[in-house]
Amino acid sequence: MTEVLSQDEIDQLLTAISSGDIDAADDTTSTQQDTRKIKIYDFKRPDKFSKEQIRTVSIMHETFARLTTTSLSANLRSLVQVHVASVDQLTYEEFVRSIPNPTTLAVINMDPLKGSAILEIDPAITFSIIDRLFGGQGEGTKVTRDLTDIETTVMEGIIVRILGNMREAWSQVIDLRPRLGQIETNPQFAQIVPPTEMVVLVTLETKVGEVEGMMNFCIPYLTIEPIISKLSAQYWYSSVRRGTTTENLQILRERLSAIEVDVVAEIGNMQLTVRDVLSLRSGDVVRLPNVRISDPMALKIGNKPKFMCKPGRNGNKLAVQITKKLEDIDQEEFEELAAEAEEVE
Repeated sequence: MTEVLSQDEIDQLLTAISSGDIDAADDTTSTQQDTRKIKIYDFKRPDKFSKEQIRTVSIMHETFARLTTTSLSANLRSLVQVHVASVDQLTYEEFVRSIPNPTTLAVINMDPLKGSAILEIDPAITFSIIDRLFGGQGEGTKVTRDLTDIETTVMEGIIVRILGNMREAWSQVIDLRPRLGQIETNPQFAQIVPPTEMVVLVTLETKVGEVEGMMNFCIPYLTIEPIISKLSAQYWYSSVRRGTTTENLQILRERLSAIEVDVVAEIGNMQLTVRDVLSLRSGDVVRLPNVRISDPMALKIGNKPKFMCKPGRNGNKLAVQITKKLEDIDQEEFEELAAEAEEVE
């Protein structure tokens, strides 16, 4: 219950404050209890993406970063590390002001989505990649300059490889077919949207050898708006589960069925010295110990025995007839089975 002060008590309190015996800032307990947290909202740049959508974009590009790490490491024959540093939403003008000039700006056509996106690669990373591809150690340059025609052509090849990784990373949301439009070095020449338009900016920390820098992927809201509803955790994880349907498994089986594998019928084996092997000539006969023509042979797929068979002919060609299918057994069980078959014979 609030206590009511008398006039004398009020006068004494004012006197104490005037003399400095009591600090007026000390009595802030009730004021702090009533203070509410206020979030500043700028109506000139409203948030277009929810936290869940930002999180989904981050997950997509973590996959993109892993794929890019692998492909660039193989292409440059050097250790490359790429990972997502942040995903933010800001205006296009703020993005342009945050990147150096000159830099490497790849304008990406985001088919089947409308509009374009921008992949910006830090100059240190760009010149490190170029130096590595030209036979150097992958050292970056401190000189700020535009790319030559040859260097631009080299970077086009690298960016096309990167876009293949982007297509795979986005496959759970849309069948994206990104295409390289052109490469610019001045941000002012890459005005893909109005300066006040909101964009989502994916910042990727990149390290090529000992050189560190950033790659930025800028996607305008107008471009990503048609699929904004798919950028949710529920849709993302349901898409992942759909990846193991019976239809997709059938497609995998059909693709695997066209792969060629080595099939070898093993008649028997024996040990020879290196001298004997080197002395072998066309027409020589090698007698296999304890092996008869009627004994079953192992038919191997790769290096693994899968069938038992008997030798024969099909027209003018040598052939084998499969007599038994072997389950997944280890080598010891296979040798025991072969020994039992030999005893039966």
